[in-house]
Amino acid sequence: MIKLYNSLHREIQEFSPIEPGRVRMYVCGMTVYDYCHLGHARVMVVFDMVARWLRASGFDVTYVRNITDIDDKIIRRAGENGESIRTLTDRFIACMNEDAEALGVLKPDFEPRATDYVPQMLAMIGQLEKNGLAYQAGEGGDGDVCYAVRKFDGYGKLSGKSLEDLRAGERVDVREGKHDPLDFVLWKGAKEGEPAEAQWDSPWGKGRPGWHIECSAMGSDILGRHFDIHGGGQDLQFPHHENEIAQSEGAHQCAFVNYWMHNGFVRVDDEKMSKSLGNFFTIREVLKTYDAEVVRFFILRAHYRSPLNYSDAHLDDARGALTRLYTALKGHAGDGRLDWDESHAQRFKAAMDNDFGTSEAMTVLFDLANELNRGQDPRLAVQLKGLGGVLGLLQRDPVEFLQAAPGVAGDLVAESIEERIAARIAAKKAKDFAESDRIRDELKAAGIVLEDGPQGTTWRRA
Repeated sequence: MIKLYNSLHREIQEFSPIEPGRVRMYVCGMTVYDYCHLGHARVMVVFDMVARWLRASGFDVTYVRNITDIDDKIIRRAGENGESIRTLTDRFIACMNEDAEALGVLKPDFEPRATDYVPQMLAMIGQLEKNGLAYQAGEGGDGDVCYAVRKFDGYGKLSGKSLEDLRAGERVDVREGKHDPLDFVLWKGAKEGEPAEAQWDSPWGKGRPGWHIECSAMGSDILGRHFDIHGGGQDLQFPHHENEIAQSEGAHQCAFVNYWMHNGFVRVDDEKMSKSLGNFFTIREVLKTYDAEVVRFFILRAHYRSPLNYSDAHLDDARGALTRLYTALKGHAGDGRLDWDESHAQRFKAAMDNDFGTSEAMTVLFDLANELNRGQDPRLAVQLKGLGGVLGLLQRDPVEFLQAAPGVAGDLVAESIEERIAARIAAKKAKDFAESDRIRDELKAAGIVLEDGPQGTTWRRA
């Protein structure tokens, strides 16, 4: 039985899907006006892991992760670049997909773009207006359409905030005409100077959808009005997810989502990651120095709800740890069927069933690697590779991983390394041990570790 922490009830609960054997899951994706950063990487990897484990547990999973391709920041960036909104968003969607693929993130079953679901958003806003929960704020029938927060009895149940404590959240424009400062925008009336491609016709005049209504409309259209899991970063719990509940339940008059999941923040050297602090890293920047599988391993090594502290030291440690696992697999094909009745697999399953406990599951992988190193039992290699594969790890040829880590040995390419190894072998044959040691030490200084064995000398990056 899988148990997970439900943010809605602030406790770990047994997972029971609405439809036996089937899971419908929606995760808030990226706003595509720039390259993805480490926070995006964590969302993508964490919920990829969740989908993988649910499928490994026998569930038929429908996984939706949306794309926000209309937004104030997108409009502004396209204008600054002198390009169309579509050109900008298409480019960064392609970059996002490249980053996700590098990190071993499987494609979601559906990846809807907000601009393709405007009719569904308009229908939902119209239903909210009919239900007395939406009103037009401007005069003359040409203003924003807002949600009347105080008319929805359940507002605050996800964040645990009372109405008295709440404030208008990020991306919520505070404009004249609102009935209450807490009310948020469902439909934004067109502003002077905005491009035509950022405007749609509506019963309330030309404009575009607010950010929150996008996810409510896309989620309900693809997964139904009531589905199992909704996920995203902890920063989205309020106001975005709180507003999604208000919109969806206010429009459909039924429960929206049974289980809410939120991954923790990414910090950099124990400080919040932000552009203003100068500690903001894109996925692409990090992958110039670290192998993408190392980054995935680093993200999954921590429990998804805990803060994730990024630093070069932590990435270096993750690289060393993953190297140990691949070193154990070296010389083993690892091919075969994973035995879930085996003791390590049972421990791994127990860890993952307990709120997706990847940190404890990783401990099982290292225990397997230690036993494999001691006994060289090929059955343990099958288990190690198979359990790693459940997390999207350890599926490469061990030698390829051990020799291909980026940014470690600078310009020292494989051909040059092999030439130096050959020169060292020749020096040893000539009993020139000083030269042999010099070559070994020179390679070690460059981050190359030589390993002498019965089959000759092999190498890996430190």
